Amino acid sequence: MAAMLQNRPFDAKLTALNPWTVNGVCEVLRSIPRFFFQSSRSLGRQKGLRHRSPLKQRDLRRESENFHNGMRVLGPAAYRDPVKVKLGLDKASEFYYWVETQFGFTHNEITCREMACVLAKGNRLKELWEFLNKMAMRGNCQLVTTATVTCLIKVLGEEGLVNEALAAFYRMKQLHCKPDVYAYNTIIYALCRVGNFKKARFLFQQMELPGFRCPPDTFTYTILISSFCKHSLQTGCRKAIRRRLWEANHLFRLMLFKGFVPDVVTYNCLIDGCCKTYRIDRALELFDDMIQKDCLPNRITYNSFIRYYSSVNNIDKAVEMMQRMRSLNHGIPSSSSYTPIIHALCEAGRVLEARDFLVELVNEGSIPREYTYKLVCDALSSAGEIGLTEEFRRRIEDGIQNRYRQVMQVKPMMGHKVSL
Repeated sequence: MAAMLQNRPFDAKLTALNPWTVNGVCEVLRSIPRFFFQSSRSLGRQKGLRHRSPLKQRDLRRESENFHNGMRVLGPAAYRDPVKVKLGLDKASEFYYWVETQFGFTHNEITCREMACVLAKGNRLKELWEFLNKMAMRGNCQLVTTATVTCLIKVLGEEGLVNEALAAFYRMKQLHCKPDVYAYNTIIYALCRVGNFKKARFLFQQMELPGFRCPPDTFTYTILISSFCKHSLQTGCRKAIRRRLWEANHLFRLMLFKGFVPDVVTYNCLIDGCCKTYRIDRALELFDDMIQKDCLPNRITYNSFIRYYSSVNNIDKAVEMMQRMRSLNHGIPSSSSYTPIIHALCEAGRVLEARDFLVELVNEGSIPREYTYKLVCDALSSAGEIGLTEEFRRRIEDGIQNRYRQVMQVKPMMGHKVSL
Protein backbone atom coordinates (compact mmCIF):
# COMPACT_ATOMS: atom_id res chain seq x y z
CA MET A 1 0.00 0.00 0.00
CA ALA A 2 2.89 2.35 0.67
CA ALA A 3 4.24 1.74 -2.84
CA MET A 4 0.79 2.34 -4.30
CA LEU A 5 0.20 5.57 -2.40
CA GLN A 6 3.64 6.89 -3.39
CA ASN A 7 3.18 5.69 -6.99
CA ARG A 8 6.34 3.62 -6.87
CA PRO A 9 6.89 0.47 -8.95
CA PHE A 10 6.90 -2.95 -7.36
CA ASP A 11 10.69 -3.34 -7.39
CA ALA A 12 13.09 -6.05 -6.18
CA LYS A 13 12.90 -4.80 -2.60
CA LEU A 14 9.22 -5.65 -2.48
CA THR A 15 9.84 -8.93 -4.26
CA ALA A 16 12.03 -10.02 -1.32
CA LEU A 17 9.03 -9.96 1.01
CA ASN A 18 7.43 -13.08 2.39
CA PRO A 19 5.18 -15.09 0.05
CA TRP A 20 1.67 -13.73 -0.30
CA THR A 21 -1.42 -15.43 1.09
CA VAL A 22 -5.05 -15.15 0.00
CA ASN A 23 -5.90 -13.00 3.02
CA GLY A 24 -3.00 -10.65 2.34
CA VAL A 25 -3.92 -10.14 -1.31
CA CYS A 26 -7.58 -9.59 -0.43
CA GLU A 27 -6.68 -7.09 2.29
CA VAL A 28 -4.65 -5.00 -0.15
CA LEU A 29 -7.40 -5.05 -2.77
CA ARG A 30 -10.06 -4.11 -0.18
CA SER A 31 -7.95 -1.15 0.96
CA ILE A 32 -7.69 0.41 -2.51
CA PRO A 33 -11.27 1.87 -2.61
CA ARG A 34 -10.78 3.28 0.90
CA PHE A 35 -7.52 5.05 0.03
CA PHE A 36 -8.09 6.05 -3.59
CA PHE A 37 -11.83 6.23 -4.34
CA GLN A 38 -13.22 8.21 -1.40
CA SER A 39 -13.77 11.90 -1.85
CA SER A 40 -12.76 14.57 0.62
CA ARG A 41 -16.38 14.92 1.71
CA SER A 42 -16.58 11.22 2.56
CA LEU A 43 -14.03 11.61 5.37
CA GLY A 44 -15.55 11.41 8.80
CA ARG A 45 -18.86 9.87 7.78
CA GLN A 46 -20.47 7.49 10.23
CA LYS A 47 -19.77 3.81 9.92
CA GLY A 48 -22.78 1.66 9.19
CA LEU A 49 -25.02 0.31 6.48
CA ARG A 50 -27.74 2.95 6.68
CA HIS A 51 -26.96 5.50 4.00
CA ARG A 52 -28.90 7.35 1.37
CA SER A 53 -29.11 5.22 -1.73
CA PRO A 54 -28.98 6.70 -5.24
CA LEU A 55 -32.47 7.36 -6.52
CA LYS A 56 -31.64 7.56 -10.25
CA GLN A 57 -29.72 5.50 -12.74
CA ARG A 58 -26.32 7.02 -13.41
CA ASP A 59 -25.01 7.85 -16.88
CA LEU A 60 -21.23 7.59 -16.84
CA ARG A 61 -20.81 9.20 -20.25
CA ARG A 62 -22.83 12.26 -19.26
CA GLU A 63 -21.00 12.47 -15.94
CA SER A 64 -17.66 12.48 -17.79
CA GLU A 65 -18.85 15.21 -20.16
CA ASN A 66 -20.16 17.32 -17.30
CA PHE A 67 -16.88 16.93 -15.41
CA HIS A 68 -14.81 18.08 -18.39
CA ASN A 69 -17.18 21.04 -18.87
CA GLY A 70 -16.63 22.13 -15.28
CA MET A 71 -19.98 20.89 -13.94
CA ARG A 72 -20.05 19.08 -10.62
CA VAL A 73 -20.90 15.38 -10.81
CA LEU A 74 -23.58 14.36 -8.34
CA GLY A 75 -24.24 10.96 -6.84
CA PRO A 76 -21.85 8.35 -5.38
CA ALA A 77 -18.91 9.64 -7.49
CA ALA A 78 -19.27 13.27 -6.42
CA TYR A 79 -16.08 15.10 -5.47
CA ARG A 80 -13.86 12.18 -6.39
CA ASP A 81 -10.41 12.94 -7.69
CA PRO A 82 -10.25 11.24 -11.13
CA VAL A 83 -6.44 11.22 -11.07
CA LYS A 84 -6.41 9.39 -7.76
CA VAL A 85 -9.09 6.95 -8.93
CA LYS A 86 -7.12 6.15 -12.09
CA LEU A 87 -3.96 5.64 -10.04
CA GLY A 88 -5.76 3.24 -7.70
CA LEU A 89 -7.20 1.22 -10.56
CA ASP A 90 -3.88 0.98 -12.38
CA LYS A 91 -2.04 -0.03 -9.22
CA ALA A 92 -4.70 -2.62 -8.36
CA SER A 93 -4.36 -4.25 -11.77
CA GLU A 94 -0.58 -4.12 -11.60
CA PHE A 95 -0.57 -5.64 -8.11
CA TYR A 96 -3.00 -8.40 -9.10
CA TYR A 97 -0.76 -9.70 -11.89
CA TRP A 98 2.49 -8.88 -10.04
CA VAL A 99 1.86 -11.33 -7.20
CA GLU A 100 1.02 -13.95 -9.81
CA THR A 101 4.13 -13.55 -11.92
CA GLN A 102 6.75 -12.74 -9.26
CA PHE A 103 5.66 -15.11 -6.49
CA GLY A 104 3.81 -17.80 -8.41
CA PHE A 105 0.67 -16.96 -6.48
CA THR A 106 -2.42 -18.78 -7.74
CA HIS A 107 -5.52 -16.64 -7.71
CA ASN A 108 -8.75 -18.23 -6.58
CA GLU A 109 -12.40 -17.23 -6.51
CA ILE A 110 -11.97 -14.87 -3.52
CA THR A 111 -9.11 -12.79 -4.95
CA CYS A 112 -10.83 -12.66 -8.34
CA ARG A 113 -13.98 -11.35 -6.65
CA GLU A 114 -12.09 -8.65 -4.79
CA MET A 115 -10.37 -7.46 -7.97
CA ALA A 116 -13.69 -7.34 -9.82
CA CYS A 117 -15.22 -5.30 -6.99
CA VAL A 118 -12.36 -2.80 -7.22
CA LEU A 119 -13.05 -2.31 -10.93
CA ALA A 120 -16.78 -1.96 -10.27
CA LYS A 121 -16.31 0.59 -7.49
CA GLY A 122 -13.97 2.55 -9.75
CA ASN A 123 -16.64 2.58 -12.51
CA ARG A 124 -14.20 0.93 -14.95
CA LEU A 125 -16.89 -1.20 -16.62
CA LYS A 126 -15.20 -2.06 -19.92
CA GLU A 127 -12.13 -3.35 -18.10
CA LEU A 128 -14.43 -5.20 -15.71
CA TRP A 129 -16.08 -7.26 -18.46
CA GLU A 130 -12.72 -7.95 -20.08
CA PHE A 131 -11.31 -9.09 -16.74
CA LEU A 132 -14.24 -11.42 -16.08
CA ASN A 133 -14.04 -12.96 -19.55
CA LYS A 134 -10.29 -13.45 -19.17
CA MET A 135 -10.67 -15.10 -15.76
CA ALA A 136 -13.56 -17.28 -16.98
CA MET A 137 -11.40 -18.69 -19.81
CA ARG A 138 -8.78 -20.02 -17.38
CA GLY A 139 -9.32 -23.74 -17.28
CA ASN A 140 -7.36 -24.65 -14.15
CA CYS A 141 -10.15 -23.66 -11.75
CA GLN A 142 -13.42 -21.79 -11.86
CA LEU A 143 -12.53 -18.24 -10.83
CA VAL A 144 -15.80 -16.56 -11.82
CA THR A 145 -18.68 -18.10 -9.90
CA THR A 146 -22.28 -17.19 -9.18
CA ALA A 147 -21.25 -15.67 -5.85
CA THR A 148 -18.72 -13.43 -7.66
CA VAL A 149 -21.26 -12.08 -10.13
CA THR A 150 -23.84 -11.64 -7.35
CA CYS A 151 -21.34 -9.56 -5.36
CA LEU A 152 -20.73 -7.45 -8.47
CA ILE A 153 -24.47 -6.91 -8.90
CA LYS A 154 -24.66 -5.67 -5.33
CA VAL A 155 -21.69 -3.29 -5.76
CA LEU A 156 -22.99 -1.89 -9.05
CA GLY A 157 -26.43 -1.36 -7.50
CA GLU A 158 -24.90 0.55 -4.59
CA GLU A 159 -22.96 2.70 -7.08
CA GLY A 160 -26.19 3.63 -8.88
CA LEU A 161 -25.30 1.60 -12.00
CA VAL A 162 -28.42 -0.55 -12.00
CA ASN A 163 -28.55 -1.09 -15.77
CA GLU A 164 -24.98 -2.33 -15.63
CA ALA A 165 -25.93 -4.58 -12.70
CA LEU A 166 -28.74 -6.01 -14.81
CA ALA A 167 -26.28 -6.58 -17.66
CA ALA A 168 -24.02 -8.48 -15.25
CA PHE A 169 -27.00 -10.59 -14.22
CA TYR A 170 -27.71 -11.54 -17.83
CA ARG A 171 -23.99 -12.20 -18.46
CA MET A 172 -24.03 -15.10 -16.00
CA LYS A 173 -24.77 -17.63 -18.71
CA GLN A 174 -21.90 -16.27 -20.81
CA LEU A 175 -19.60 -16.66 -17.80
CA HIS A 176 -20.78 -20.26 -17.26
CA CYS A 177 -22.69 -19.38 -14.07
CA LYS A 178 -26.24 -20.15 -13.07
CA PRO A 179 -28.16 -17.52 -11.05
CA ASP A 180 -29.56 -18.62 -7.72
CA VAL A 181 -32.20 -17.13 -5.43
CA TYR A 182 -29.70 -14.78 -3.83
CA ALA A 183 -28.70 -13.42 -7.25
CA TYR A 184 -32.34 -12.79 -8.13
CA ASN A 185 -32.96 -11.09 -4.78
CA THR A 186 -29.91 -8.87 -5.23
CA ILE A 187 -30.88 -7.63 -8.69
CA ILE A 188 -34.52 -7.13 -7.65
CA TYR A 189 -33.39 -5.03 -4.68
CA ALA A 190 -31.09 -2.97 -6.93
CA LEU A 191 -33.94 -2.31 -9.36
CA CYS A 192 -36.32 -1.34 -6.57
CA ARG A 193 -33.84 1.16 -5.14
CA VAL A 194 -34.03 3.26 -8.30
CA GLY A 195 -37.78 2.77 -8.69
CA ASN A 196 -37.68 0.35 -11.64
CA PHE A 197 -40.57 -1.73 -10.35
CA LYS A 198 -41.61 -2.87 -13.83
CA LYS A 199 -38.41 -4.83 -14.39
CA ALA A 200 -38.31 -6.02 -10.77
CA ARG A 201 -41.87 -7.33 -11.06
CA PHE A 202 -40.97 -9.09 -14.33
CA LEU A 203 -38.12 -10.97 -12.65
CA PHE A 204 -40.36 -11.79 -9.69
CA GLN A 205 -43.05 -13.20 -11.98
CA GLN A 206 -40.38 -15.24 -13.73
CA MET A 207 -39.40 -16.75 -10.40
CA GLU A 208 -43.05 -17.62 -9.69
CA LEU A 209 -43.43 -19.73 -12.85
CA PRO A 210 -44.28 -23.39 -12.12
CA GLY A 211 -41.19 -25.54 -11.99
CA PHE A 212 -38.78 -22.59 -12.11
CA ARG A 213 -35.33 -23.47 -10.84
CA CYS A 214 -35.15 -20.50 -8.42
CA PRO A 215 -38.54 -20.01 -6.75
CA PRO A 216 -38.93 -16.91 -4.53
CA ASP A 217 -38.32 -17.10 -0.81
CA THR A 218 -39.36 -14.97 2.16
CA PHE A 219 -36.63 -12.42 1.49
CA THR A 220 -37.87 -11.89 -2.08
CA TYR A 221 -41.32 -10.92 -0.85
CA THR A 222 -39.82 -8.75 1.90
CA ILE A 223 -37.73 -6.79 -0.62
CA LEU A 224 -40.75 -5.96 -2.77
CA ILE A 225 -43.01 -5.16 0.19
CA SER A 226 -40.39 -2.86 1.72
CA SER A 227 -39.72 -1.11 -1.59
CA PHE A 228 -43.41 -0.49 -2.33
CA CYS A 229 -43.89 0.98 1.15
CA LYS A 230 -40.77 3.18 1.01
CA HIS A 231 -41.44 4.56 -2.47
CA SER A 232 -45.14 5.15 -1.89
CA LEU A 233 -44.63 8.49 -0.13
CA GLN A 234 -41.98 9.68 -2.59
CA THR A 235 -44.46 9.96 -5.44
CA GLY A 236 -46.48 12.82 -3.92
CA CYS A 237 -49.61 11.43 -5.59
CA ARG A 238 -52.41 9.98 -3.50
CA LYS A 239 -53.44 7.56 -6.22
CA ALA A 240 -49.88 6.23 -6.57
CA ILE A 241 -49.59 5.92 -2.79
CA ARG A 242 -52.80 3.89 -2.59
CA ARG A 243 -51.69 1.73 -5.51
CA ARG A 244 -48.30 0.86 -4.06
CA LEU A 245 -49.70 0.22 -0.58
CA TRP A 246 -52.29 -2.07 -2.18
CA GLU A 247 -49.52 -3.94 -4.02
CA ALA A 248 -47.55 -4.32 -0.79
CA ASN A 249 -50.58 -5.75 1.03
CA HIS A 250 -51.38 -7.96 -1.95
CA LEU A 251 -47.87 -9.40 -1.91
CA PHE A 252 -48.16 -9.99 1.83
CA ARG A 253 -51.41 -11.94 1.41
CA LEU A 254 -49.93 -13.85 -1.53
CA MET A 255 -46.95 -14.70 0.64
CA LEU A 256 -49.23 -16.15 3.31
CA PHE A 257 -51.30 -18.02 0.72
CA LYS A 258 -48.21 -19.79 -0.63
CA GLY A 259 -47.17 -20.96 2.81
CA PHE A 260 -44.33 -18.56 3.57
CA VAL A 261 -43.93 -17.42 7.15
CA PRO A 262 -43.24 -13.66 7.36
CA ASP A 263 -40.59 -12.59 9.83
CA VAL A 264 -40.33 -9.46 11.93
CA VAL A 265 -38.63 -7.55 9.08
CA THR A 266 -41.58 -8.19 6.76
CA TYR A 267 -44.07 -7.06 9.39
CA ASN A 268 -42.02 -3.98 10.25
CA CYS A 269 -41.84 -2.83 6.62
CA LEU A 270 -45.59 -3.15 6.11
CA ILE A 271 -46.50 -1.62 9.48
CA ASP A 272 -44.19 1.34 8.89
CA GLY A 273 -45.71 1.94 5.45
CA CYS A 274 -49.24 1.80 6.86
CA CYS A 275 -48.38 4.18 9.71
CA LYS A 276 -46.73 6.71 7.41
CA THR A 277 -49.81 6.71 5.16
CA TYR A 278 -52.18 7.01 8.17
CA ARG A 279 -53.65 3.51 7.81
CA ILE A 280 -53.51 2.83 11.51
CA ASP A 281 -56.29 0.23 11.53
CA ARG A 282 -54.37 -1.96 9.08
CA ALA A 283 -51.16 -1.42 11.07
CA LEU A 284 -52.84 -2.52 14.31
CA GLU A 285 -54.29 -5.52 12.53
CA LEU A 286 -50.81 -6.55 11.41
CA PHE A 287 -49.48 -5.92 14.91
CA ASP A 288 -52.06 -8.27 16.43
CA ASP A 289 -51.34 -10.84 13.73
CA MET A 290 -47.65 -10.72 14.69
CA ILE A 291 -48.36 -11.55 18.29
CA GLN A 292 -50.81 -14.34 17.41
CA LYS A 293 -48.18 -16.01 15.21
CA ASP A 294 -45.49 -15.76 17.92
CA CYS A 295 -43.47 -13.26 15.90
CA LEU A 296 -42.25 -10.96 18.62
CA PRO A 297 -42.20 -7.24 17.69
CA ASN A 298 -39.08 -5.23 18.36
CA ARG A 299 -38.19 -1.59 18.91
CA ILE A 300 -38.58 -0.74 15.23
CA THR A 301 -42.16 -2.00 15.31
CA TYR A 302 -43.08 0.16 18.29
CA ASN A 303 -41.25 3.19 16.92
CA SER A 304 -43.53 3.17 13.87
CA PHE A 305 -46.58 3.48 16.13
CA ILE A 306 -44.89 6.05 18.35
CA ARG A 307 -44.11 8.27 15.36
CA TYR A 308 -47.67 7.96 14.06
CA TYR A 309 -49.37 8.78 17.36
CA SER A 310 -46.98 11.67 17.94
CA SER A 311 -47.69 13.12 14.50
CA VAL A 312 -51.48 13.02 15.02
CA ASN A 313 -51.07 14.60 18.50
CA ASN A 314 -52.23 11.47 20.35
CA ILE A 315 -49.30 11.71 22.73
CA ASP A 316 -50.78 9.60 25.52
CA LYS A 317 -51.18 6.67 23.13
CA ALA A 318 -47.56 7.07 22.02
CA VAL A 319 -46.39 7.02 25.63
CA GLU A 320 -48.54 3.96 26.22
CA MET A 321 -46.88 2.14 23.29
CA MET A 322 -43.42 2.95 24.63
CA GLN A 323 -44.35 1.72 28.11
CA ARG A 324 -45.83 -1.42 26.59
CA MET A 325 -42.59 -2.09 24.75
CA ARG A 326 -40.65 -1.82 28.00
CA SER A 327 -43.09 -3.86 30.10
CA LEU A 328 -43.33 -6.76 27.62
CA ASN A 329 -39.53 -6.75 27.16
CA HIS A 330 -39.87 -6.25 23.40
CA GLY A 331 -37.07 -3.71 23.29
CA ILE A 332 -35.36 -0.87 25.10
CA PRO A 333 -36.52 2.66 24.19
CA SER A 334 -33.79 4.71 22.58
CA SER A 335 -33.41 8.26 21.31
CA SER A 336 -35.54 7.43 18.24
CA SER A 337 -38.36 6.40 20.60
CA TYR A 338 -38.22 9.44 22.87
CA THR A 339 -37.63 12.13 20.22
CA PRO A 340 -41.11 12.09 18.57
CA ILE A 341 -42.80 12.19 21.97
CA ILE A 342 -40.64 15.08 23.20
CA HIS A 343 -41.29 17.10 20.04
CA ALA A 344 -45.03 16.48 20.25
CA LEU A 345 -45.12 17.51 23.93
CA CYS A 346 -43.27 20.74 23.17
CA GLU A 347 -45.68 21.57 20.36
CA ALA A 348 -48.65 20.86 22.65
CA GLY A 349 -47.28 23.13 25.39
CA ARG A 350 -46.63 20.30 27.86
CA VAL A 351 -43.08 21.42 28.47
CA LEU A 352 -42.68 19.92 31.94
CA GLU A 353 -43.50 16.46 30.63
CA ALA A 354 -41.08 17.02 27.76
CA ARG A 355 -38.38 17.93 30.27
CA ASP A 356 -39.10 14.77 32.28
CA PHE A 357 -38.84 12.57 29.20
CA LEU A 358 -35.56 14.26 28.25
CA VAL A 359 -34.19 13.55 31.72
CA GLU A 360 -35.38 9.95 31.48
CA LEU A 361 -33.70 9.58 28.08
CA VAL A 362 -30.34 10.79 29.39
CA ASN A 363 -30.57 8.71 32.57
CA GLU A 364 -30.99 5.58 30.45
CA GLY A 365 -27.66 6.22 28.76
CA SER A 366 -28.69 7.92 25.51
CA ILE A 367 -27.83 11.40 24.29
CA PRO A 368 -30.56 13.46 22.55
CA ARG A 369 -30.05 15.27 19.30
CA GLU A 370 -28.90 18.85 19.49
CA TYR A 371 -32.16 20.07 17.95
CA THR A 372 -34.23 18.17 20.54
CA TYR A 373 -32.14 19.52 23.39
CA LYS A 374 -32.44 23.13 22.21
CA LEU A 375 -36.16 22.70 21.56
CA VAL A 376 -36.80 21.66 25.16
CA CYS A 377 -34.61 24.45 26.55
CA ASP A 378 -36.37 27.09 24.42
CA ALA A 379 -39.79 25.73 25.37
CA LEU A 380 -38.95 25.85 29.07
CA SER A 381 -37.60 29.39 28.74
CA SER A 382 -40.68 30.59 26.82
CA ALA A 383 -43.05 29.05 29.36
CA GLY A 384 -41.14 30.50 32.31
CA GLU A 385 -40.61 27.09 33.87
CA ILE A 386 -37.58 25.82 35.74
CA GLY A 387 -35.05 24.58 33.25
CA LEU A 388 -32.44 21.88 33.48
CA THR A 389 -29.74 22.04 36.08
CA GLU A 390 -26.29 23.23 35.12
CA GLU A 391 -24.75 19.83 35.77
CA PHE A 392 -27.37 18.09 33.63
CA ARG A 393 -26.93 20.59 30.78
CA ARG A 394 -23.17 20.10 30.85
CA ARG A 395 -23.70 16.34 30.73
CA ILE A 396 -25.84 16.59 27.59
CA GLU A 397 -23.56 19.11 25.87
CA ASP A 398 -20.48 16.99 26.56
CA GLY A 399 -22.25 13.97 25.11
CA ILE A 400 -23.17 15.91 21.96
CA GLN A 401 -19.59 17.14 21.54
CA ASN A 402 -18.23 13.62 22.02
CA ARG A 403 -20.59 12.39 19.31
CA TYR A 404 -19.35 15.12 16.96
CA ARG A 405 -15.76 14.11 17.63
CA GLN A 406 -16.51 10.44 16.98
CA VAL A 407 -18.17 11.24 13.67
CA MET A 408 -15.42 13.59 12.48
CA GLN A 409 -12.52 11.42 13.60
CA VAL A 410 -10.49 10.67 10.46
CA LYS A 411 -7.65 8.20 10.09
CA PRO A 412 -4.43 9.46 8.50
CA MET A 413 -4.61 8.81 4.79
CA MET A 414 -3.00 10.62 1.92
CA GLY A 415 -1.73 13.60 3.86
CA HIS A 416 0.74 11.69 6.02
CA LYS A 417 3.99 10.07 5.11
CA VAL A 418 3.70 6.36 4.52
CA SER A 419 6.74 4.15 4.71
CA LEU A 420 7.46 0.48 4.62
